Amino acid sequence: MSDEEHHFESKADAGASKTYPQQAGTIRKNGYIVIKGRPCKVVEVSTSKTGKHGHAKCHFVGIDIFNGKKLEDIVPSSHNCDVPHVNRTDYQLIDISEDGFVSLLTESGNTKDDLRLPTDENLLKQVKDGFQEGKDLVVSVMSAMGEEQINAVKDIGTKN
Repeated sequence: MSDEEHHFESKADAGASKTYPQQAGTIRKNGYIVIKGRPCKVVEVSTSKTGKHGHAKCHFVGIDIFNGKKLEDIVPSSHNCDVPHVNRTDYQLIDISEDGFVSLLTESGNTKDDLRLPTDENLLKQVKDGFQEGKDLVVSVMSAMGEEQINAVKDIGTKN
């Protein structure tokens, strides 16, 4: 062992990983998986047995949780796949700005102003119409791998 000092570069984040490894054979339908660098919800899994010395392979079909695109991947069932940490948080909608950003109220009472309106036409209409009618709206925000997006809206009554 040497007496040299070791210097490590520190990064600005808390060190929490965006993904965690999971064996391909244990990932099921309706779970999550990273395909081609995108977080996906698994909609179909099929396992194939291969020849004398080959590995069984898992064929995954997933839908990107942010843009809805269909992605596919084939992985040996004994290998590890990346699985994204997916969180869903509810926030109360306070305001919609002209430039397409929303102002949300967090549980701690702070505001969150860095989210855009949803790109899905149906959801966008629900949020805008409900807000213009003066309804109290709660939006569900899904976050994974450093991305966040509004993916659902609930009406909790009209403002008094």
